[in-house]
Amino acid sequence: MANTSTSYLLIQQLRPKQWTKNFLLYAALLFSFQFTNIDKILLATFGFIAFSLTASSIYILNDYKDIEADRNHPTKKFRPMASGQLNPKLALTTGVILLTCSLVSSFLINELFFLILVIYFLSNVLYSLFLKHIVIVDILIIAFGFVLRAIGGAIVINVPFTPWFLLCAMLLSLFLAIGKRRHELKLALKQDSSHRKVLDDYSLPFLDQLTSIVSSATIVSYAVFTFTAGSSIHLMWTIPFVVYGIFRYLYLIHVKDEGGAPEKVLFDDKHILVTVILYVASVVIILTFFD
Repeated sequence: MANTSTSYLLIQQLRPKQWTKNFLLYAALLFSFQFTNIDKILLATFGFIAFSLTASSIYILNDYKDIEADRNHPTKKFRPMASGQLNPKLALTTGVILLTCSLVSSFLINELFFLILVIYFLSNVLYSLFLKHIVIVDILIIAFGFVLRAIGGAIVINVPFTPWFLLCAMLLSLFLAIGKRRHELKLALKQDSSHRKVLDDYSLPFLDQLTSIVSSATIVSYAVFTFTAGSSIHLMWTIPFVVYGIFRYLYLIHVKDEGGAPEKVLFDDKHILVTVILYVASVVIILTFFD
């Protein structure tokens, strides 16, 4: 029974729900019209798994480093290590094994993808150590991680990517990161305590202004991408899905006080989930029949 409990705690510690962020690796597969190529699908799936294992090793490292701070957080205090249920040494050992498997296999499959994975890991370690305490830089590093995912997805299947594609990925990730910070700040203001020191350097009006700028830029950039991607001019018909998805997320942030965990919102909010499904389906149909 104890082994089962430990296994469950380890799975919790890996935060598999947050692996949804790594679905961005499939974006290059989708827009390069390679979603019917079995070899490319397998390579993209390998990239997804490699990024997920690396991300889990980072989550373990972060939680180990922030054990004391997490114990003072209203929700993070229930995490396996912060709650005292999971042995930190066991968690760290698991993280090392996952990271080693991910890096070694990536090096054998694609050396350039291996380099992207190393940069992703190192940038997250630097973020955990001190960059997350630097106002604005903390948000940019989060966005950088998503850009690396987008680049990695293209590299692992060996297809080219456009600057507009990367710009869309960066702006969308900035949008989500700002929403996350806003949610954390509002929670901290309600409790009159700050789990993150960097929140002391932010204000709700400032974050709202950043949200306005980035959400507008995301919509414009995606619109330009649909016209310059070179796949099909009919991609423009997917713009309404992107606009609605962003507006819906803004509604959840400002009206429902959600947005602290974007990966959770994806599955909990049916409107966004259906929008994502319809968006992917429309891209597949357009690239299949109107290319």
